[in-house]
Amino acid sequence: MTLPFPRAAPPDAAAAEKGRKLFAGPTDFLKGVVAMDGLPPADRPEVCFAGRSNVGKSTLINALTGRKGLARASNTPGRTQEINFFTLGNDRFLVDLPGYGYAEAPLPVVQKWQRLLKAYLSGRQTLRRAFVLIDARHGVKKVDEEIMALLDQSAVTFQVVLTKSDKVKARDRDAVLAQVRTALSCHPAAFPEIVETSAEKGEGIATLRAIIAALE
Repeated sequence: MTLPFPRAAPPDAAAAEKGRKLFAGPTDFLKGVVAMDGLPPADRPEVCFAGRSNVGKSTLINALTGRKGLARASNTPGRTQEINFFTLGNDRFLVDLPGYGYAEAPLPVVQKWQRLLKAYLSGRQTLRRAFVLIDARHGVKKVDEEIMALLDQSAVTFQVVLTKSDKVKARDRDAVLAQVRTALSCHPAAFPEIVETSAEKGEGIATLRAIIAALE
C-alpha cells in the first residue's frame, strides 16, 4: 500500500550529481530585506525555507551549501528578522525566511515580520517552492499550520522537510510521520513527498539538493 505523503526517495546518480554540482558552485549572501521594496529583481527561480524559531533552518542551509557560517544560526528564537537572500550559482536564489512563532521580540516587531512574510509569499512570481521545516521530534504545531494555510492561500507549492531526524528514536518516528501526514492532507498546496533530514549526520542532504536542482 502506498502511503499518502511518502518519504522522498534518494536521487538516482544523475540527479544526485546535478544537485551536488549546483551546491558546489558559488553561494553567497546577497542581502537582507526588511521591506518589499528591498527585494532583489525577480529575474531567476528561487526557493525559500520557512520554519518556526529554532527548527534548525540555518543549520540545514549551511549543510546544503557546505558553508558552516553562511546562514547565521542562533540559539535566540526569532533573531532572524529579515528575509535573507543568497545567490545559488549564477542563476538562482535561495531565500531564508524569518523564523515564525515564538520570538523574543516586541509584538509590533513580530507583526511587521508577519506582514513582510505574507507579502513576499503572495507576490513573488519566481518562487518555485517553499520548504517548510518541521522538527521531527515534535511534528506539526499550530504555528506550522498557519504558515501552511498562508501558502495554500498564496498558491505556493510547499514541501515539508523534517529536521533533526537523527534525534528521533525509531519507535517514535512512525507516529510523528503519521501526525505530519494527517496535517498535510488538509493543505492543497502541499507537495506529496516528505524529506527527512539530519544536518548533523548528513542524512537527506543529497535528496534535498537534487529536488532543488530539478526546479527550473
